[in-house]
Amino acid sequence: MKTLINLTLTLILTTTLMAQNNDLPYYELPEVSNTYTAGTVAARQVDALGFRFYHATDGLTEKDLAYKPTDSVRTSGETIDHIYDLSKIVLNSTLKKANSREESTLTFKEKRIATLNNLKQASDILRVSEDLTQFKIIFGEKKIPFWNNINGPIADAIWHCGQIASFRRVTGNPINPKVNHFTGTVKKK
Repeated sequence: MKTLINLTLTLILTTTLMAQNNDLPYYELPEVSNTYTAGTVAARQVDALGFRFYHATDGLTEKDLAYKPTDSVRTSGETIDHIYDLSKIVLNSTLKKANSREESTLTFKEKRIATLNNLKQASDILRVSEDLTQFKIIFGEKKIPFWNNINGPIADAIWHCGQIASFRRVTGNPINPKVNHFTGTVKKK
């Protein structure tokens, strides 16, 4: 019952924050959990990714999306496609769903929204979970432990958010200087 009440309060707070910030999660990090459990720690990792992705991709222009420093790397737009795919892997593991290869026809804006919502949904599930061993990454018949989500899709996506932030600096469109990654907040003034 206590877990259900905490989830309800979290959803109310998140809904309020989303209404204030274009209806997207992760403008700021959600409040920290009162307890440390495997689920709350894993959820916070996903939340940190969501926060970084929100701000790395906020206000990107077509110039930013097309930028790549050399021919041997992805453009920022292609990197966002990759992060979107990684967010689906994390979400699918929490939904206990198999992953499949599918081409996306979403626009940048649609992928950004879907990525943020995928991360938020996965985080909400993890936050109230007692046992993370139930959340396997499923590729066909292969079931991979949740541990691989941490060092795989979550860490990889955080890495790529840093790339996008660096690339946009080069194109003259740095992230909002009021973003504080340590506290997960944005200065109001």
